[in-house]
Amino acid sequence: MKSTSGDSTTINIPESRNKTVAKGETPYVRIQAAHPMHDQKGGWKKGISIFDFILRLGATAAALGAAIAMGSSEQTLPFFTQFFQFQASYDDLPTFMFFVIGMGIVGAYLVLSLPFSIVTIVRPHAVAPRLLLLIFDTLALTLNTSCAASAAAIVYLAHNGNSDANWLAICQQFGDFCQQSSGAVVSAFVAVVIFVILILMSASALRKV
Repeated sequence: MKSTSGDSTTINIPESRNKTVAKGETPYVRIQAAHPMHDQKGGWKKGISIFDFILRLGATAAALGAAIAMGSSEQTLPFFTQFFQFQASYDDLPTFMFFVIGMGIVGAYLVLSLPFSIVTIVRPHAVAPRLLLLIFDTLALTLNTSCAASAAAIVYLAHNGNSDANWLAICQQFGDFCQQSSGAVVSAFVAVVIFVILILMSASALRKV
């Protein structure tokens, strides 16, 4: 009997020298039994990979939705003077422009990461694609968080203002603009939460059991 460190346990029984089976003699066979622990780990990792793919679809929708919502946020008040027209747009604020560009990059990365997530489903024991996703997910999380946090600060000032800095609360006039930009920030933070879950799942799958 020979136990290997691979996926199966092999039992070797030598063959008869004359390759004939005498009367009352048991024929010699080779039996291979699948290792139950290996199958269990493979199924567990495949389940994580499937959930990873689903979460990436949700994160892609959240990131691209945030970029589109912020990029289309614009409002013009119905009244204007002879020389001025009261209008609010995302490109009036560099922070919002950074948000649109950054979330667009994050959304594009998530789309490109979907094939690698499919590879982990087909090959649940593959280490390279999981490690690659873990590294780039961490970088994307950093960019995603910086975009969401900086935009959240501007949205807070737009809603509440700051008397010390002489910043007026413009949301009383530009309600639609503030509502749309606030929704974009919330969507960006949803993507942040999904990224955290993805990173924890990848690290758990890479951990040696």
